[in-house]
Amino acid sequence: VHMFKLKQQQAAAAAESAGGGGGGGGRTRTISTSRDRLLLKEMSELQEVLTQQRTTLHLPNPSVLSEFVLTISPAEGLWAGGHFKFIVRVPEAYNLAPPEVTCQTRVWHPNVSEQGEVCLSLLRLNSIDDFGWYPTRTLKDVVLGLESLFTDLCDFHDALNAEAADQYRCNPQAFKLKVSEYIRRYACRK
Repeated sequence: VHMFKLKQQQAAAAAESAGGGGGGGGRTRTISTSRDRLLLKEMSELQEVLTQQRTTLHLPNPSVLSEFVLTISPAEGLWAGGHFKFIVRVPEAYNLAPPEVTCQTRVWHPNVSEQGEVCLSLLRLNSIDDFGWYPTRTLKDVVLGLESLFTDLCDFHDALNAEAADQYRCNPQAFKLKVSEYIRRYACRK
């Protein structure tokens, strides 16, 4: 179902970019920037990742590929059962600059602040490790990186949410209970 929806959204975006957008009083939108051309290509590549994972992509405006919502629903681990929404905004300077990602769902996590900021090396131009953003990275890397925050990339040593990281180190059981409470309160599908 999600694959079909994404294909419909891409088809609408492609039709609009080709001048077949209809409506709009005869105005047509052409894909003229390198960012838009890259995004059209990368959205197709994302389909294979989205079918394998428990992640969905939604384009609020199908003719604007540079802003979309990812919902990650981990199947296992501490955050299993939660549905975490991320807004991804792709700047005009893409792929020289990384996308900007904000978590819209409150989550008790060492790498996500209470305000929704996300700490992930590949989202930084200047990373202290060698995993920062490079022009060879794609949206597929961003999706895989965000999914990994709920599995193997969870970093308790270089935490954005120091309180969550400290709680995990000092009292792992209390940390797990708080993660569960946040999922129940903020991350359950309604």
